[in-house]
Amino acid sequence: MRHRKRGRKFGRVRKVRRALIHSLIHSLVLKEKIRTTTAKAKEIRPEAERLVTQAKRNTASSRREVLKKVSDKSLAKKLFSVLGPRYLDRPGGYTRIIKLGRRKSDNAPMAIIEFV
Repeated sequence: MRHRKRGRKFGRVRKVRRALIHSLIHSLVLKEKIRTTTAKAKEIRPEAERLVTQAKRNTASSRREVLKKVSDKSLAKKLFSVLGPRYLDRPGGYTRIIKLGRRKSDNAPMAIIEFV
């Protein structure tokens, strides 16, 4: 049983799963709205919200923390110049997941995750 087991495996090994999550977060920050499976959207939501919370603080320490998670400096710049200031007065809940229905090819539940 999976009681108290955190995270989804997506049928991938750890390195590939991490790369998948990082690339989804990269796309979300870059485009601010992506279409993916519901499970993947639910998995990246906490990570994306942590990044925005760090960007709201806008200190040298928070910049280092964000650069640890996001390898692209242009993404970090967007987080601190666009997304952080946008949510300064919001206490949390920066993303929303809208369920779409099922994908035709493999019947996977699809969703859109976007910044509010």
